[in-house]
Amino acid sequence: MILLGVVEGAKSSDENEGVNNWTKNLSFKLFIMEKLSIEISNGSIGFSLPELDVNEIEIEKKIPNHLLRKTELNLPQISENEAFRHFLRLSQLNYNIDKGIYPLGSCTMKYNPKINEELARHYKFINIHPNTPSEFSQGCLAVIYELSELLKEISGMDAVSLQAVAGAQGELAGVLIISKYHKMKNEKRDIILVPDSAHGTNPATATLAGLNAIEIKTIETNGILRAKLIRKEIEKYGERIAGLMITNPNTLGIFEEEIYEISQILHQIDAQIYMDGANMNALVGNIKPSKFGIDVMHFNLHKTFSTPHGGGGPGSGAIAVKKHLEKFLPNPRIKKIGEKYELVYEDEEFSIGRLHSFYGNFGMFIRALVYIRMLSSEGLKMISYLAVLNANYLRKKLEEIGYKISFEMPTMHEFVLTLKDIKEKYNVKALDIAKRILDYGYHAPTIYFPLIVEEAFMIEPTESESKISLDNYIEVYRKILNEIKENPEIVLSAPLNTPVSRLDEVKAAKELIVKWQDI
Repeated sequence: MILLGVVEGAKSSDENEGVNNWTKNLSFKLFIMEKLSIEISNGSIGFSLPELDVNEIEIEKKIPNHLLRKTELNLPQISENEAFRHFLRLSQLNYNIDKGIYPLGSCTMKYNPKINEELARHYKFINIHPNTPSEFSQGCLAVIYELSELLKEISGMDAVSLQAVAGAQGELAGVLIISKYHKMKNEKRDIILVPDSAHGTNPATATLAGLNAIEIKTIETNGILRAKLIRKEIEKYGERIAGLMITNPNTLGIFEEEIYEISQILHQIDAQIYMDGANMNALVGNIKPSKFGIDVMHFNLHKTFSTPHGGGGPGSGAIAVKKHLEKFLPNPRIKKIGEKYELVYEDEEFSIGRLHSFYGNFGMFIRALVYIRMLSSEGLKMISYLAVLNANYLRKKLEEIGYKISFEMPTMHEFVLTLKDIKEKYNVKALDIAKRILDYGYHAPTIYFPLIVEEAFMIEPTESESKISLDNYIEVYRKILNEIKENPEIVLSAPLNTPVSRLDEVKAAKELIVKWQDI
């Protein structure tokens, strides 16, 4: 069984304060148990297959006997309406961007306009086969081409590939391009520089690409990557340095104000600058990364251009490069030849190769293209304006309440609080506060990242939220801080008001149960 949902009850009163004293400001909840689909199986049929209209064959002639099941599948047997109701009830357990503010720092969980969905689900798009010849898929190829051209304009870069199906893959592709660039010049470069304020996946990506990630510490420079730090690394490693992986603004929400100088210094030894596009939402429409020396970058279409995160996929990590790196982009690319669009395979000697078989994330392209076209250049500018405004309003108000910023530097679309003082004074950790936020009906922000901040609380409201929404969210933080001061046990015991209480997350990670029983 699964704890499903809640039914509102009366507010607690004096006579029931002894049950849960800490809930006197909350509504009582009655939790309902939702059975698993296999548990509600009743022999009903939800779908009937038509009669076989081809000659029947013996399955053993097509599939080796040792690969065939010896017993029938124990699958749920429920009617269509029962199945629909079951999964609808389960879906109501999930917090999503349509329910409210989703302030995950460095994730940019923004509202997904419904016009995106409507056009992405057009029957001519969703029914096309990936092997459809180019002459019969001109509309789809045009979507990919046009989106690529717009991303070129937004980034100021010279070429774009939409091959990558996720930000992590786009990141890997960017580093592989840098590595291939040096390899084709017969240069043995094995080091890539990564500041500790960069996106958290960067070191792993560098390692996967066969390079050694050298961390640059920025704690003593207020979370900013300074040119002097780069000069020190060049003195140490020289032309072993293949490039720099940087996130701008960085994961503290701070704009890397010396990025142009840094890029010039590294370009003197022909090291390439890769920018992680995780935080492009703070820049879009207002500054082109090419202007401050970026050679290769990736976009997260789900972060900046409102495509859904997808519950693990598909995503899109579009790769943009300067002209000198174009030939290293993955194959195939979409090009406009005359009035037609074609899948073109560039020189295989230089290309890093295919990242996957098909453009299976095509639906993301439609959504992003609709979003960009709907907003136009002025609308894109407003995105970053409002994202920065919302984040700074939220930061200011939380500081006034009593929360502490990690670095006393101007921040852009996101910021990182440190709850170190609260932990030391009240023995209440960032995790505890995050769990308590759930009780008030909100998703918690990113916690314990970046690693350079103790008891980190990383908050990004995005441009989607109104002042009313932000004020309501701020009030939750005010209430929780008062609870910590007056009765910390309530926070330490949280969540109290959710379908499932606090789990043993370590055990869940190590002993994950993914099936109810053998089927």
